[in-house]
This record gives sequence, C-alpha cells and structure tokens, in this order.
Amino acid sequence: MTVKSTGQAVAEALALAMEMDEGVFLAGEGIGTSIHVNPHLPTFGLLDRFGPRRVRDTPVSEAAIAGLAVGASCMGLKPVIEVMFFPFITLASDMLVNHAAKLRYLSGGLSSFPLTVRVKSGAFAAGCQHSHYLEAWFAHVPGLKIAYPSNPADAKGLLLSAIFDPDPVVVVEEMPLYWTSHGEVPEGDVRVPLGRARIARQGGDATLATYGGAVHVALQAAETLQAENISLEVIDLRSLVPLDTAAVIASVRKTGRFLALHDATRFCGYGAELAATVAEACFGELKAPPRRIAAPDIPVPFSPPQEAFYKPSADQVAQAVRGMLRP
Repeated sequence: MTVKSTGQAVAEALALAMEMDEGVFLAGEGIGTSIHVNPHLPTFGLLDRFGPRRVRDTPVSEAAIAGLAVGASCMGLKPVIEVMFFPFITLASDMLVNHAAKLRYLSGGLSSFPLTVRVKSGAFAAGCQHSHYLEAWFAHVPGLKIAYPSNPADAKGLLLSAIFDPDPVVVVEEMPLYWTSHGEVPEGDVRVPLGRARIARQGGDATLATYGGAVHVALQAAETLQAENISLEVIDLRSLVPLDTAAVIASVRKTGRFLALHDATRFCGYGAELAATVAEACFGELKAPPRRIAAPDIPVPFSPPQEAFYKPSADQVAQAVRGMLRP
C-alpha cells in the first residue's frame, strides 16, 4: 500500500482500468487540458499517457457528453464521463434518466450497458450554481447505481467496480477531498463492491449512517462524544444504490438509536429514506425516534462563513446524539 490523496487514487483507478480494457475511455470538459494541471486532480497526466483517442476533451455540453456515453455503451465500450460540478448533471439528466437507466429493462435484461459518470460534488466557495447535492434525485431512478466514497482507498475501489459494472453507475466525488483526504491505497486491481458499507467506527450507544465528506464530520463528533463516555457507531455507506440495508439494521438493533447525516438539504434528502428503512425494520427495538442531520432547505451560499453555517457540523451531530440519550 502507498499513501495517496483521493484525487491521486481516482487517477490511479482510471489509469488501471484503461490499461486493463481497451474499451474504457474518458470524456469530459477540459479533462486533458490545462484545467487539470494540479497533480491531485483525477485526470492529471492521463492525456499524455493514453492519447486523445481515449482521453477526449469535449464541448461544453453535458447533454452531448452523456449522449456520447450512452451511444458508446450501446456499442460495447465502457465510457467514463466527467461532469464538472453536481448541478451541471441536470443538463445530462435526460440521457441518464430516460435512456441509460432504462436500457437494460427495455432489452428484457438481455443486454448490459456499462457507463460511469464521475461527478464532482461539495461546497467549496463556488456558489449555489456549482454546489448542490443531488444524490437523492438519482437514487430515486431505477436502473442507476450511486457510489459516494469518503477516502482514497474507497475512491479507487468503488470507481473500479463502477467502470466494470454492467449497469450505469454515478460516482460522486467530493472535490475538496481530492487534496484534503489522504490514506493508504492498495496497489493493483482491488475493488470495493457496490452495496457494501463499512463500519468506520465501532460504538454501542447510537448508530450514525452517512457518506462522502460527512463521514469525517461524524468521526470528529464521535471523538468528542467519546470524552463524555458516549459511544457512537459510524457507518460509511460507500454506495447509496444498492444500499447495504443489512449493515445499517444490524447496527441499529445493537444500539437502539439511529441518526442519518448528509450535506444535502433535509427535505426529501437521502436521510429520509434511511430513517424510513430503520423505522420499518427496527420499530420495536428503537429507544428514540430516528433523527436526520442535514443542511437547511436553502441554496448553498457563496460567502465562506455562510457556507460553513450551511454544512452540518460535528457540534450539531454531537448535540443530536446527546439529545437522543437524554431520558
């Protein structure tokens, strides 16, 4: 294993997949140009290594990029496209929702359509038109799988699984983690299965399920609570669709309390699905109602202090856990 940033881990997965299969190619806006001069960005150096036939700079049209991917997938290739910021995926949604997600169903299950969408997420002082968490939208689409890594090893392993999966997969990469999150990454073709969560921290008093950068917030809150003799179990979901329901339910049956945490807005967010799943499966074993910790129902602010207020904090998480433990 070697220590890498999340951005470097993504780049390693892309390079490895392209070496393993000639049908894998990349397409997106500026993925081979000066935009990616930072060595922590995921397509750094790949144009020089694989050439313009397999690292395709595209026009500024997410709809065209997604259409290219759907067509290439139908022809037996394995396209990996990049959507520069999460809100821009709305421009690609017709091809992804009405075509990519439904093609296997329309073929009667006889054909597969491998297609990977890498989309950059996160709040990083870029304003609401570049920062809008839309994972719940796409989790609601039958036929799409959703991966959301929180660390370098999972960023590599989940992306490799996505590229070689027979179905279309949206891999959400939280952009600030490209350079702020470092960790050991296994060498070679080591994949993280879609639909398998990991226990990021063991605990016995309450269960918290989350994903992406919010995992680090949850772990910080768990450290604070540990000093108060409160033991918080943190589940890193890693993929939202398929969801590792068994891991979440097993943890809640052990702790009797459940919290969902995400940086997306609260109303109709992914945490609502988690809370409903837990309530249905563990109603008789819950010691307190499930809780959701999420962003307020407003667009992501541009001002850094307001953006910091917008994102759920470790203090909010700790306070919510304390509230669940009070008699």
